[in-house]
Amino acid sequence: MPAAVPRLLAFAGSLRQGSYNRRLIHVLVEGARTAGAEVTLIELRDYSLPVYDGDIEAAGMPDAVRQLQALMASHDGLLISTPEYNGSMPALVKNTLDWISRPTDAGGSGVALFQDKVAGIVSASPGPLGGLRSLLVLRDALAKLGLLVVPQQVAVGQAADKLPDYGILNDDRLRNGVHGVANAVVRHVRATLIESTSGAQP
Repeated sequence: MPAAVPRLLAFAGSLRQGSYNRRLIHVLVEGARTAGAEVTLIELRDYSLPVYDGDIEAAGMPDAVRQLQALMASHDGLLISTPEYNGSMPALVKNTLDWISRPTDAGGSGVALFQDKVAGIVSASPGPLGGLRSLLVLRDALAKLGLLVVPQQVAVGQAADKLPDYGILNDDRLRNGVHGVANAVVRHVRATLIESTSGAQP
């Protein structure tokens, strides 16, 4: 039987040009692709969303929400690189997750799009902790949506020195760690896909 090919959706929780996390997400994606996954890397600036507002939803769901929901539905898991803003994850990340979780065009639960899928998370920051506190908050938010978040995670501190460009992490230990996060996601997704196709028969 050919190995199942996991499909992962990846994004960084920052819009800034040259963002350390937009650089780091490329390292995480590289690890996932090396492990055998198909990865769709998106830029959240291409999916402009207002701050969640029930009145906006009632007037008609933004097209970007439907596009993101379709992407989430067609992938087996998430890869996220997040900054830390004031000890937590950015509003951009929370707002994106909140919009995706709203009811789908067909009337189904948006939360169901996340159920039993796998996530891998990393962070980068100019400070010594590397955005670690944002990972704690993001891990909890993703788990509440029903995702299995792999226990491996990496926070890259002093990111100005260690992430000079997109996809370049000039610290072998940290790069191996980021690839380890990706490997764990691919491994868990692949096991789930194999179980689902086999029917989990004893």
